[in-house]
Amino acid sequence: MNSIPSLKKTVLRWESFLIVLLLVEVIVFGSINPKFLIPRVFFGSINNFMTICIVSLFVTFVLITGGIDIQSGAIVGLTSIFIGVLWKDAGFNIYVASVLGLFLGVICGGLSGFFVAFTGVQPMVVTLGGSFLYSGLALMITNFSSTEAYKGINGFPKEFTQFVRGKIFNIIPNQLLIFLVLVVIAYILLHKTTYGRKVFLCGVNKNAATYSGIKTKLIIMSTYMLSGLGAALAGILLTAYLGTAKTDLGKEITLPVITAVVLGGTSNLGGTGGVIGTALAAVVIGMLRFGLSMADVNTQYLDIPVGILLVIAVAIRFAGSNQRIGKFNKKLKGIFSSKRVLTK
Repeated sequence: MNSIPSLKKTVLRWESFLIVLLLVEVIVFGSINPKFLIPRVFFGSINNFMTICIVSLFVTFVLITGGIDIQSGAIVGLTSIFIGVLWKDAGFNIYVASVLGLFLGVICGGLSGFFVAFTGVQPMVVTLGGSFLYSGLALMITNFSSTEAYKGINGFPKEFTQFVRGKIFNIIPNQLLIFLVLVVIAYILLHKTTYGRKVFLCGVNKNAATYSGIKTKLIIMSTYMLSGLGAALAGILLTAYLGTAKTDLGKEITLPVITAVVLGGTSNLGGTGGVIGTALAAVVIGMLRFGLSMADVNTQYLDIPVGILLVIAVAIRFAGSNQRIGKFNKKLKGIFSSKRVLTK
């Protein structure tokens, strides 16, 4: 008998629904365009949305604390042009430039996190300002380059680009392996450590967490630093994959990233969420965009279904947490159960 409730929980888990949704996408888009199911094409498409997958993993930490981060795309572009200028114009080794790029991402995230945690300014306002600030800094950095901004910086060493572009068994891209490693790291950090429990407590009740001795301001700030680190890493990988450093590489990822986190089961109000759900949702969104493009849908319209998914996910979350709706559902169940008793 005890196995039945546990089975229901497993079957009805949100992650299970996302897996089913992903399988439906594969079947539908495969039937529309058989080329979608060719292993080389199918796995190759993962490279096209890996930036969304990586960034969304660490934005999850921010949303669990009750915040939001819409500056990740700007940090991706800033990191890209930063390492490009350091390598080509300042003469830095590309790997040294990449490490400095990671530090830059942490600093950018930490700056925004400081204002959110220590000044009480709304996260939306801070990260919106951060997106304009870091985009402006990226454009300013191009002034130190001998290459015109619109052309981008290219000609990176083969050893820098080869691994990111490489494939396991000539089918599975290395970027997928990197993503899976990051999923494991993020999962352990959020779900298996004391730090992760503190992140959840900050989202559930910040005041209670503070009274229990948790340094909530530092925890909240650290989540933005993690998000900045993830965006910087995504910017480096995207630069290596494309072989070009540009300021606008991350300009279109904000909506898909936030949608992936919310669709993955993380509440936009904070306190609940998970890395596995975010990872699956990011793949669902990436496959949706790729499948629609394979179905000859204009790329200008690819954000429409993503926006619809975001609205639906938020609506479902709101309905599940709304007390009035919950009471209404209980009343309906009571009415139907009483009718069944009378008919018997």
